[in-house]
Amino acid sequence: MPVSLLWAVDVYGRVYSLSTAGQQWEQCRDAQMEFKRVTAAQQCCWGIACDNNIYLNVHASDLPVRYQEETYENQRWNPVDGFSERLLPSDRWQWSDVTGLQHQPLDSFQLPSSSWEWEGDWYVDENFEGEPTEKGGWSYAIDFPATYTKDKKWNSCVRRRRWLRYRRYKAMDTWAKIPSQQTTLPDPFSDISCGGWEINEEPRGRLSLWAVSLQGKVWFREGIYHQNPEGSSWEELPLPGEVVQISCGPGDLVWAVLWEGQLIVREGISRDCPKGASWAVVDSPSPDIGAIHVAVGINVVWALTKDSKVWFRRGVNSHNPCGSGWISMVGEMIMINVGLNDQVLAISCEDRAVYFRQGVTSSELSGKTWKAISVPRDGDRSHSSASANSLQSAGCFFCGEVRAQSVVSDVESDTEKGSADETSCLVTSTSPESFVDAPIDHSDEPTETPKPRIPKVTSDSFISELVSDREQAKTSREGRSAGSAVPEEETIAGEGEVKAPCAGGAISPSQSGGPLDPQWSNVDLEETQVQQAQTGAALDTADTCSLSSVATYTLAMEDPYGVDEHPLWAWVSGGGCSVDSHSQLNWFNCSMNTSSLVQSVQSMSLSVTPAQTAAWRRQIFEQLSERTKREMDNFRHYEQAIEQSVWVKKGTMQWWRDWKPHKWIDVHFALEQFSGPEGNKDGILFIYYNFYEEKKYLHAFINEVTILVPVLNDSKHTFAIYTPERTKQRWPIRLAAATELEMHDWLALLSVSCCDSRKIQGPPSKQAIWSITCKGDIFVSEPSPCLEALPYPTACDQMFWRQVGGHLRVVECNGVGIVWGIGYDHTAWVYTGGYGGGFFQGLASSTDNIYPQTDVKSVYIYENQRWNPVTGYTNRGLPTDRYMWSDASGLHECTKTNTKPPSPQWTWVSDWAIDYSVSGGGTDREGWQYAADFPASYHGHKTMKDFVRRRRWARKCKLTTTGPWQEIPPIPLSDVTILPCAAQSSVDVVPLWAISNKGDVLCRLGVSALTPAGSSWLHVGTDQPFKSISIGAASQVWAIARDGSAFYRGSVSAQSPAGDCWYHIPSPSKQKLKQVSVGRTSVYTVDENGNLWYRQGVTPSYPQGSSWEHISNNVRKVSVGPLDQVWIIADKVQGSHSLSCGTVCHRLGVQPVEPKGQSWDYGIGGGWDHITVRGNSTEPPRARLPSLTDPSAPAPQSPLPVRNTEVSSNAVG
Repeated sequence: MPVSLLWAVDVYGRVYSLSTAGQQWEQCRDAQMEFKRVTAAQQCCWGIACDNNIYLNVHASDLPVRYQEETYENQRWNPVDGFSERLLPSDRWQWSDVTGLQHQPLDSFQLPSSSWEWEGDWYVDENFEGEPTEKGGWSYAIDFPATYTKDKKWNSCVRRRRWLRYRRYKAMDTWAKIPSQQTTLPDPFSDISCGGWEINEEPRGRLSLWAVSLQGKVWFREGIYHQNPEGSSWEELPLPGEVVQISCGPGDLVWAVLWEGQLIVREGISRDCPKGASWAVVDSPSPDIGAIHVAVGINVVWALTKDSKVWFRRGVNSHNPCGSGWISMVGEMIMINVGLNDQVLAISCEDRAVYFRQGVTSSELSGKTWKAISVPRDGDRSHSSASANSLQSAGCFFCGEVRAQSVVSDVESDTEKGSADETSCLVTSTSPESFVDAPIDHSDEPTETPKPRIPKVTSDSFISELVSDREQAKTSREGRSAGSAVPEEETIAGEGEVKAPCAGGAISPSQSGGPLDPQWSNVDLEETQVQQAQTGAALDTADTCSLSSVATYTLAMEDPYGVDEHPLWAWVSGGGCSVDSHSQLNWFNCSMNTSSLVQSVQSMSLSVTPAQTAAWRRQIFEQLSERTKREMDNFRHYEQAIEQSVWVKKGTMQWWRDWKPHKWIDVHFALEQFSGPEGNKDGILFIYYNFYEEKKYLHAFINEVTILVPVLNDSKHTFAIYTPERTKQRWPIRLAAATELEMHDWLALLSVSCCDSRKIQGPPSKQAIWSITCKGDIFVSEPSPCLEALPYPTACDQMFWRQVGGHLRVVECNGVGIVWGIGYDHTAWVYTGGYGGGFFQGLASSTDNIYPQTDVKSVYIYENQRWNPVTGYTNRGLPTDRYMWSDASGLHECTKTNTKPPSPQWTWVSDWAIDYSVSGGGTDREGWQYAADFPASYHGHKTMKDFVRRRRWARKCKLTTTGPWQEIPPIPLSDVTILPCAAQSSVDVVPLWAISNKGDVLCRLGVSALTPAGSSWLHVGTDQPFKSISIGAASQVWAIARDGSAFYRGSVSAQSPAGDCWYHIPSPSKQKLKQVSVGRTSVYTVDENGNLWYRQGVTPSYPQGSSWEHISNNVRKVSVGPLDQVWIIADKVQGSHSLSCGTVCHRLGVQPVEPKGQSWDYGIGGGWDHITVRGNSTEPPRARLPSLTDPSAPAPQSPLPVRNTEVSSNAVG
């Protein structure tokens, strides 16, 4: 679960945050003033301060917020001056934007606010569409505007070049005021809500910010995204009435509350129109009582009426944002908020505590019950009962009515008025963190315990309603004589009461023991009179002062709450808090007084004598001995199973028949395991089936099984068993169990049996080879010393693979045991050193270093249409066309209703939505891609020749499992690479590079064998987004940009871990690269057409190399190890029945004199998607070939067979 924050504001205007992994509220101490309300997203938090201005707090990240400013310098050629600044009158500006319509000289660019700073000066961009330009960065064309090229031609009459400058947002983790625009807003803001980040993923980090002014108007903040977190301007939206509160969900839901108590819903919100188009009115849940508060999520709406009742709106979704009806819920709340995953938080009317709605799932959106969040704040301190009742003299008296009122305080309390000769008040304090009622001398009046007063409503005007809704607290106290002993520490009168201290003593910095907090001011003391009193202790007149009728001073009020009081909350926001039904939260455990617990334990231990302890031990030992004897006697007549040499486990399954017609048939399955005389274990698998009423069986030895693979199937619980022979045929033994639990039990049992027969135990070694299937399952193999031996290496099909718990898309490792992985949702994970997890239990899994893991992926289907002259584009195709709802190939029908998650382990977490982020050609506003026919090259705009179109629909599903992986928040990654050092390496800090899912290049600091997760990210600047990166054994860093161009990072070393600059490397002719892998000296890349390329001419003095050489085709991924060994994932490998996609292949014959190798050896597959051999740094044994003339030479041993040893390796398969 990612660590995220729940934000809240107490009635004193202080902002707190609570981490999903934490157990206490952390105060946001950098706020220079008090806040009314906050609204949070995962990357930032917005707030309205007491000055009615909006402030922004952007969470600090290792990935900086950078904005690229650009302008173009334009020139025209003339016969006299050549290319010059002299342009025609009809031309564009000399300095302009990319369109040429806007004048943009270099000096016209200004920082938008004080929260930004320039990173450097202007410089020329010398890259053009992924290719380097001539010196100067110019691109040429015939005229403005036209198609530009990097080469100058004879008819190039104009040219332009792009100038770049970056500015960085520097106000991280602090509250920065949003700059006001040129046109001042008519009135201040009273409510604010952010959301909309799921409407569109581009531009990155886009947000919708809605605000309500005091006059009831609604404003929308334009232009908020990652590179511009402050936004650009406010736009007012027309309304059907005056609005008092608004709520915006992560998607397209926006609801607001009108002054009359009705609700309005924003309609027409879409990817291209985040502001929406119109409002629809929804009646209040109660016809007589209007609504005062509303909160929306993805598919939920919660509301509060003026009687504090809670209501849930049913039937809400993107197609019906208004819903269908109200359901009354239990509880009385003053405000409510919906966070991520539709989780609900609220503040109770009764005790002003924050409550969390438990049991909220995708199938039960209304949840089950409210549970209070009971965690301490970081300012809470433990008090004993003795110290809580003590006070220290402050040395001043005053009488009359005393009222403490603050502009930023949400609590006001009155005391009973009295004449000067009737009562006298003493205010004392050792610390100005809390105030008390002065002891009043009422010797004849009974003592009455003061009741805490809690403000009721915080809906509209945050402070005014609290003050206007107050109740006067009538208190009378039992007085004490002035000469009596003065207690050492103060007490609190009540939760809602705050009493003003004396200016002379109570707020002295020397007494407070700390600096004064400049937050509290403007305290009004009405007609106070100060008298000099005679007490038992001598008072220094220099420490007392007279108080005028109005005194203004600063109060260092760190903690206004009492010893045993809980905080009073006014607002809560869960928009940045990622919690789901599987989250483990520590918010509901009341804190315990540790000191009192220790004291009680110590007192208990002191009361037990050594003689009693010895007697207890003797008694317990006798009882255990008696129980053991009783239990053993009852079972002595049974045989001891552990002494048996053979045991058998049987079951019924279905088997995918080897011969045609292939179909599932019922079989009996048995595992017979036996122990040898030396304790070694082995076994045999038997599959009993009927063939024309004749009983037959199929068997496989356990020590020949190379892998057990769960098979992706949405209707059956299937798994595959491979042996070396079946790996060659690409045809495993496929079995289906009746239930998922039965399949997992068999897999765990067979896996343990296979590991026992090969004497493999514990976690993978540091040299292990890691791989991932297309399903996301993780497998490791322990490489034999002869795997890379020459000339007779171990065959790939002999390798044994075992599964490790977890679910990943990418995994990378190195020789010191550092392993990182990336999930389908781009979450980064680090290997903890355990083994097992998932369905592995008991002996098949380690007991520690196993943690929960989640992953989210998208399932895609395509909507296809064909054009006809009568009706235009419809879902009526030709008889030869693909299905109108299909997968990407068009061969399988996939509709919204019949498409299921990839396997039973996955559950849907979203509805079907149009996917606009389709690679290759883009889409139009409705998500369509056009082409001349199926299948063809698609593009995002319609032309006269386009007769078919398609659009992609996506739906997210989620997997929850366990494995030896810990999450590394908060930056999502798309690729990672680790320095492939040797196991005996003396490198303390291991270089690790990564690419974020948005294309930023990052360098991880502090990575070592002891701390594989590292400490922080270092951002490496680039001019364009990247998609693949790899670091070699000599710290050579290569990367691939999203446009398919290659780059080399210069001067990377231990002293300069990020290097100095990028060098552009030309790609192979007419090819766009997609992945790179660097070994000790070799550099291999794979292009988008599946071609594998080797970089020639790479030397220490010229690390960029000279040219690309084609090695093979049909390659999906490549991994180059620390010994320059080359492994790939290949497609279209021939099997006994068909071509296999996703096969692990090993390059044979790789040696220093021939780094490109000679041929391919095929291993496990298909269905594999990723492999890394960058941890295998074991040098192979050097084989000495026997001499034919030397009789003393030993006879050569028969080598393992090596298949496919043809020298010509132009194509795999």
